[in-house]
Amino acid sequence: MKEVTIYTDGACSGNPGPGGWGAILMYGGKTAELSGGEAATTNNRMELMGVISALGALNQPCRVTLYTDSKYVCDAINKGWLRSWVKAGWKRKTGMVKNIELWQALLPLLERHEVTFVWVKGHAENEFNNRCDKLAVAESRKFIK
Repeated sequence: MKEVTIYTDGACSGNPGPGGWGAILMYGGKTAELSGGEAATTNNRMELMGVISALGALNQPCRVTLYTDSKYVCDAINKGWLRSWVKAGWKRKTGMVKNIELWQALLPLLERHEVTFVWVKGHAENEFNNRCDKLAVAESRKFIK
């Protein structure tokens, strides 16, 4: 199984507001950058879209180490919140889980790939996280008039 390293980030100007996501995929000495955005979105949605888009770009099952500065994404996976949400029919004590359709899009990707989520501090000295942030911000600015 190929081992891939992925960095992702999301950005939003206002929350909600115009947003973007960026991802860097690294395998075998090669690097690919992906990015996209939406005119009206939230930061958490963009964080999820970065992860979904990056994992979806892999054309075969891979062992992935995925770095993100999103506690929302990392904690949902690493603390078992996602599994709990699925078992509870996407309900929480405070109401329905937000961004259900994105979490549902992520589930088959997590089944296809062996993914380890690693939290990194945002806006720090991690060059790949900083590059993802620049990609995400650039995408969000495309929607600002």
